[in-house]
Amino acid sequence: MDKKTPYRLTIPLNALRAFEAAARHRSIKEAALELGVTPSAVSHQLRGLEDSLSLTLMRRVGPALELTEAGARLAPALTAGFTQIIEAVGDLKHDRGSGPLRLSMLPTFAAHWLSPRLTRYPFERAGFDLLISTTQEAVDLSAGVADVAVRHGTGCWDGMRADLLFQETVGLFGMPVLAGLCADDVRARIAGMTLFLSQYRKENFARWNATLPGGPIRPAAVMRVDSSGLALRAAMDGAGVALAGAEIAAFDAETGRLAELFAHRAPTGGGYYLVYPEASARDRRIRNLSRWMTEAAGQRHGGASP
Repeated sequence: MDKKTPYRLTIPLNALRAFEAAARHRSIKEAALELGVTPSAVSHQLRGLEDSLSLTLMRRVGPALELTEAGARLAPALTAGFTQIIEAVGDLKHDRGSGPLRLSMLPTFAAHWLSPRLTRYPFERAGFDLLISTTQEAVDLSAGVADVAVRHGTGCWDGMRADLLFQETVGLFGMPVLAGLCADDVRARIAGMTLFLSQYRKENFARWNATLPGGPIRPAAVMRVDSSGLALRAAMDGAGVALAGAEIAAFDAETGRLAELFAHRAPTGGGYYLVYPEASARDRRIRNLSRWMTEAAGQRHGGASP
């Protein structure tokens, strides 16, 4: 066999762990307490290990356990190996726990909601470092692709904790000059314009339009795009109007880059949540971010720093 090729482990790792703990404590009961299993489970693992090796590793002498020659030879190597594994995992956990928090989110949320508020984010404080990435896909947090994510939905993701940032409504946005017109004139202008609509907003638009006081709008054309961010950008550039999350577009409306054309919004049945694994709930960096984001979500852009 090539010396560079590692041996394949054919014995269950749990059996080796049970033997190592029992050998170190010289007690099946103490080994069971350490491993969080029953004494009978440890005894079963030990019998299976000895059967696999065709060797006796430990025997009972009176009330105590005693290692055989084979057991005494195996135990120190297993202790060293498991210690090395524990230290390696601990180092990784320390690095992740002290490094930047990896935050994933939709590009539209990042550009239109988070970015304008980053002027108030306490980057200089310990425990607030961020590494922000954007994607249209929901990253697998359980696989360690990111530590935490902002997701749109109803707040239910298996194995995840979800902190509500805000429930979402949708409205119609366009150039500020349109907001100065009366409702009938706005409708007339829209009849000659293109509606830019995210491919994910078809049902949202149908609900908004069906409940619009005075009857639905009828744009000249509907252009489907891959995100509300692109729709908002087109509206800012004067290419048409856009249906988008009102809370996401709030900063653009407050700063005069866009205007909400009707005093009418429709709920989407979803919201934006900060999502992270249940096991990470005690991570100080996640608690810091969650507190900051929920406070920022409750303020206007020009409010006091949280």
